[in-house]
Amino acid sequence: MSRPTILTVDDDPQVSAAISRDLRRRYGGDYRIVRATSGTDALDALTKLALRNQAVALIASDQRMPQMTGIEMLELARSHAPEAKYLLLTAYADTDVAIKAINEIGLDHYLLKPWDPPEDRLYPVIDELLDDWQHAHPDHSSDVRVVGHRWSDRSHEIKTFLARNHVPYRWYDIERDAEAVQLSGLAGAAPADLPLVLVPDGDPLQSPSTLDLAGALGLRTTADQRLYDVCIVGGGPAGLAAAVYAASEGLSTVIVEREAPGGQAGQSAAIENYLGFPKGLTGSDLAQRAVAQVSRFGAEMVLARDVVGFETRGPVRAVLLEGPAEIEARSLIVATGVSYRRLEGDGLDELTGRGVYYGVTAGEAGQCEGDDVYIVGAANSAGQAALNLAGYAKRVVLVVRAATLELTMSRYLMERILAAPNIEVRYRTEVVACRGDGHLESLTLADKESGLSEEVGSSWLFIFIGASPRTDWLGPEVVRDHLGFVVTGPDLQAPGHTDAWPLARVPFTLETSVPGVFAAGDVRLDSMKRVASAVGEGAMSVYLVHRYLATI
Repeated sequence: MSRPTILTVDDDPQVSAAISRDLRRRYGGDYRIVRATSGTDALDALTKLALRNQAVALIASDQRMPQMTGIEMLELARSHAPEAKYLLLTAYADTDVAIKAINEIGLDHYLLKPWDPPEDRLYPVIDELLDDWQHAHPDHSSDVRVVGHRWSDRSHEIKTFLARNHVPYRWYDIERDAEAVQLSGLAGAAPADLPLVLVPDGDPLQSPSTLDLAGALGLRTTADQRLYDVCIVGGGPAGLAAAVYAASEGLSTVIVEREAPGGQAGQSAAIENYLGFPKGLTGSDLAQRAVAQVSRFGAEMVLARDVVGFETRGPVRAVLLEGPAEIEARSLIVATGVSYRRLEGDGLDELTGRGVYYGVTAGEAGQCEGDDVYIVGAANSAGQAALNLAGYAKRVVLVVRAATLELTMSRYLMERILAAPNIEVRYRTEVVACRGDGHLESLTLADKESGLSEEVGSSWLFIFIGASPRTDWLGPEVVRDHLGFVVTGPDLQAPGHTDAWPLARVPFTLETSVPGVFAAGDVRLDSMKRVASAVGEGAMSVYLVHRYLATI
């Protein structure tokens, strides 16, 4: 948490230095002392402080200044620091003006100059003002602030990135919050510049890319070393487990993650069947614990970088990043997991990020309070989302193509869903269309048996269907099945793949068709698609990396 600010304003250099010196001596340990030599400079300083979300506790201003008097400046300062305490430094002749300002602009106190000795004439007044301010402001948040439109797809992407990377933020809706309009005006942001991201100790970011946002937040976006023992692509459970085991065993290790640690599992509202957590834990909590372990053992994590290609360079495996960047390593673990498949239907693509979402974060769950929410899917991820959203929404409708949940969802989840009073399951039903002006307003449900369609009103549709690996970047060297899942180990010697393996030795269990390149977790063909199995494969892949490195 940054220290709150005390701002002094005086056009006389000697007086300005004196008041700043006296304040710094008494309050410099707990407050930032900022000097301004004119009303205009003071307002500029207050604008920067407001955009950086740095609290202003006190403004102490001289009254007699050219161009702008102290009272005029303090009146304008109300729009920049409305909760600060206002102290006017004035001569005896101006006491009537100061008393009038108490009523007209809410001046908190005026102080006659000179104030020597400060222990008797200055500090008691300021002590009282700061005590009052501290009592009214027990906590000063340094959270990131995001100003945007509720139904903006880019705002949704930024909020999701912040939430999944465990960056605290506050959301301001430009149509609902007066402070959003104020912040947007202070930053000089036009509607086309939104979303606006305000970071502590940084310049305002207007509709930033994920990479620019990560850089502004101080997140690592580039690798430090020229060559690593192992590069892990994907920061889900498999990738994080691999990083923990690799780094703890002395391998120089780097993880590349394009979105946020935790992968798809990181969005789960509850993981209740993971060994060692009888009460369960959230996917976010699991990811946060794993990242702490990764950091503890010294592995690097490169965030917000998309991997676009792969090359074999003799004994080196090169991962090509979007833009002119690459990472070289002696071995590679592919742990990119899977993404939710896109749902086809009229209007779905246009409204994605504007009421139609793939997956759900805790922040979105809170925004659904009192509304009707629809979820497409019948696996555990959809079930956990339904239970989570049911805690906020008036009604949750689970749309399921099959006639039952028994074949796709764990029994403990199914029983809780069927028992929940505000969760409805619609079997043999599909979402075939979405409509809305700027954001989702209604969707069309089709009954698979009768063929009848029904239009229902809702602003929220969350989709959890199937699994689609993103493995095109691996190129033709790495064998994959027709859906894109990576073929590994013994499957490389099955009919149809017998020519894929280039060495005399048999491939290691999780090794791909390129020696030294391994696959772990959901991205691998015939993997179990569970968090525990992904963690196990991530750990196992490091054992196999050691065996491979011993052969080169």
